[in-house]
Amino acid sequence: MNTILIGKGEQPVRLLGQYGNRHGLIAGATGTGKTVSLMVLAEGFSRMGVPVFMADVKGDVSGLAMAGQPSDRLMQRAAKIGMEGFATEASPVLFWDLYGQAGHPVRTTISEIGPTLLSRILELNDTQTGILEVAFKLADDQGLLLLDLDDLRALLGFVADNRKDISAQYGLVSAQSIAAIQRSLLSLEREGGTAFLGEPALEIMDLMRTDMSGRGVISILMANRLMLKPRLYSTFLLWLLSELFENLPEVGDLERPKMVFFFDESHLLFDDAPAALRQKVEQVVRMIRSKGVGIYFCSQSPDDIPNEILGQLGNRIQHALRAYTPRDQKAVKTAAETFVANPGLNVAEVISQLAVGEALVSTLQEGGVPMPVERTLICPPRCRMGPLTAEEHAAVLARSPVAHKYDTPVNRESAYEILAERAAQSAAVTAAANPEQYEASESKGVVSDLLWGNKRRQGMVETMAKQAARTVGSQLGRKILRGLLGGLLGGKGR
Repeated sequence: MNTILIGKGEQPVRLLGQYGNRHGLIAGATGTGKTVSLMVLAEGFSRMGVPVFMADVKGDVSGLAMAGQPSDRLMQRAAKIGMEGFATEASPVLFWDLYGQAGHPVRTTISEIGPTLLSRILELNDTQTGILEVAFKLADDQGLLLLDLDDLRALLGFVADNRKDISAQYGLVSAQSIAAIQRSLLSLEREGGTAFLGEPALEIMDLMRTDMSGRGVISILMANRLMLKPRLYSTFLLWLLSELFENLPEVGDLERPKMVFFFDESHLLFDDAPAALRQKVEQVVRMIRSKGVGIYFCSQSPDDIPNEILGQLGNRIQHALRAYTPRDQKAVKTAAETFVANPGLNVAEVISQLAVGEALVSTLQEGGVPMPVERTLICPPRCRMGPLTAEEHAAVLARSPVAHKYDTPVNRESAYEILAERAAQSAAVTAAANPEQYEASESKGVVSDLLWGNKRRQGMVETMAKQAARTVGSQLGRKILRGLLGGLLGGKGR
């Protein structure tokens, strides 16, 4: 049955599968039960056959991989809600980790993430972002594949050595800005973020799996360490959304979503985000629904989400908010105004009175019409409400079907190797042609002379360009593919 029983108020409250891609919000103060609601929805979509992606920011949702322990209290709550035939059970789970420690490594390439999202990870200013865009454009024009940090460092070194010629063609490039970017790369490497950049890159379809019984696999990003770097966390999830948007076909309205994406601590996506980035997030949220993807934002308060996006969230679960400060009172008012009124319920008053495990819920019903808000006793999850032990976690990883694909890094020929080879060949040609001139040419940057060309070396330039084009692959047309948001915001794109 394509419905999820969320809980019970005056009547059972359900989320209909056909409106699961109309997005949603799970909000409430810390300790009010948001995680339980998130787990109930994840289990429900999985049982429906819908793959789920979610982040475990506090280390407490890994229990989805293990059946819960039946207890009298649990069974009484299930009976009170009307969960017929309730039994604890595990869900199929894959663990992922940007650092490759608590799950399979999640990687993307420098080219795919693009200059704008990379600038956000590195926390660059506008001038430094502009320099990075010049470097990416140069890589496109020269057919240089950017896969990992070694490639980007080699490219920045080339830009620094040849900034006069590059500035004349692409715009002013300063040595100070290049040095600042290089320092940011060192900081990223020191914090372990380099594991995210490289190959094998994540294939989106590996997040859209079902198991042998037809249940959707729940992909859990182990993010408790990642949360110490909030910009990296939010930018990764933003990149993932853009990849889903770019790679999935239009499907219109389905009986159930093709995938559901939970964005926990979603306020981090919008903190300090420039207006252009917010606009693109709004565009993706609005349009990705037609590709069968539902996005569920999880945060402490509805006012953490911009109004343009909040208005697109059709399914709402609001846990308790405490109105201790003027900001809290504003948040309560905002939350109350987002619901369809129920004549028998004073929403603004009830929000601060909700017990743990209770929530105000409104979902889309037949015809896409939101139901009047209900004070709802939330269902208990069927899984364990608590983290796995280290041994249990290791056992889940050991039987994963994607371990062989992602656990071993790959380093194929790319910008680092190509630039090194060009430099060596250029030095050899210069030394053989004029040994006395070689020392002077070397001090001025012989790589620039080769790549920018002169009458004596036109043939070699053409040969090396063809070799680089073959390395990148004719299907790319010597243009490096990158993610939608990185491309739209970061330059000419594709």
